[in-house]
Amino acid sequence: MTTITHTQLESYLWGAATLLRGYIDAGDYKQFIFPLLFYKRLCDVYDEELADALDESGGDQEYAALPEQHRFQIPEDAHWKTTRTKVKNVGKAIQDALRVIETANPDTLYGVFGDAQWTNKDRLPDHMLRELIEHFSSQTLSLSNCPEDELGVGYEFLIKKFADDSGHTAAEFYTNRTVVHLMTEMLEPNPGESIYDPTCGSAGMLLSAVAHLRRQNKEWRNLRLFGQERNLLTSAIGRMNLFLHGIEDFRIVRGDTLANPAFVEGDRLMQFDMVLANPPYSIKQWDRDAWSADPWGRNIYGTPPQGRADYAFWQHIIKSMKSKSGRCAILFPHGVLFRNEEQSMREKLVAHDVVECVLGLGPNLFYNSPMEACVVICRMDKPKERKNKVLFINAVNEVTRERAQSFLSDQQIEKIARAYKSFQDDEGFSAVIDSASIKKNNSSLSIQLYTSQNGCNNNSTSAVSKDQLKQAVNLWKESSEALRESMDQMLNSLDVASFERK
Repeated sequence: MTTITHTQLESYLWGAATLLRGYIDAGDYKQFIFPLLFYKRLCDVYDEELADALDESGGDQEYAALPEQHRFQIPEDAHWKTTRTKVKNVGKAIQDALRVIETANPDTLYGVFGDAQWTNKDRLPDHMLRELIEHFSSQTLSLSNCPEDELGVGYEFLIKKFADDSGHTAAEFYTNRTVVHLMTEMLEPNPGESIYDPTCGSAGMLLSAVAHLRRQNKEWRNLRLFGQERNLLTSAIGRMNLFLHGIEDFRIVRGDTLANPAFVEGDRLMQFDMVLANPPYSIKQWDRDAWSADPWGRNIYGTPPQGRADYAFWQHIIKSMKSKSGRCAILFPHGVLFRNEEQSMREKLVAHDVVECVLGLGPNLFYNSPMEACVVICRMDKPKERKNKVLFINAVNEVTRERAQSFLSDQQIEKIARAYKSFQDDEGFSAVIDSASIKKNNSSLSIQLYTSQNGCNNNSTSAVSKDQLKQAVNLWKESSEALRESMDQMLNSLDVASFERK
């Protein structure tokens, strides 16, 4: 049997999605395609293991069926081959098979297939599901025919394609992979470390830590991966993603990280060597009152405003890092660096001396958004020469755009990572600023205050003026939004009827 080529795999995977076109919205493809792909993979690998065990034992059926011969248990009545024979109530047959497999593997697969409505015949008629099953049956997804590396890459391709079709909701499960690669390069994971993502989406950041070690030919199997994700489908996608990449030592838990952190030890949060995160941007629907008296002691710098939970995630991450080896890279919108409403918390953050680097990236690197992003690197135990200092990197021009896609090239990633590791001034690109100087600027971490745009044709004074104007406009827009929200709340609280009588 020949191995599926990369091109064949992409065509095979996307071909399954095109069968759904016209039946369901493109944004819903993922809730049906990913479970079927994983289901087919599990069954094909089970069959491969069975054949290997039969060959090893000289045809001993009982030996080949022993649980220890298989990574996962696939009961016969839930096998792909059995489901493939169904011609009526196909959706129910799929749903029943998925639940049987989850139940047969409670410690590893429970809940992994999500909660798609397979039995809704208005959306998923029998004939369409049969076509979908036949399409998936056209390839054998065994390890020999489709190695883990190849299938993992194919799965990431599918995630990216679905993100392209999902509009603004893509950020729920997809972060620009070149930015993730950069963040991982800057933190440099080591074999045996614990890696955590508090808003893990499809687990791309956790996989990036694995990929980093594999590129360096270092041991990656002893990494301990942890993630939490609020969305049920997205958390299931993340679990499937890790399994399909051949990773089994991980814990991804569904839940709200701010309201109910999943990883705790006694009366405190678990702590990790490394945290990678892209928290949801400035969410408004969160329990601010509970945070003000947080039982896990995460409000170390204060309570963020109701309309922006960014500093809640930031403080959660800092409390989740080990005191010596703990470091993090967080992808944020620029507003967290300078907004007035968070100034008092930012003052305490700077005084705590955990911020090591603030990196400004160029536009369009947030998915389906033109806004410029920043990466904040924090380290709990800075090297002596970096204490009470912060490195600012202005990489706004380090963006490559091709075919309407923005990304960081390998050369740009290397340039930024090298600047971070050298921790030195580079006129127009990076600057090392002491904490006292930052404090004098009202603890603002705005990159433009400390560096000018790299490659700008204007002189430094005009460049700073332009950036300050841009920052002022952003602040005005944010304050206007806050004022509008306050006015709406005030008007809603008024007794309009009595007001009109007057």
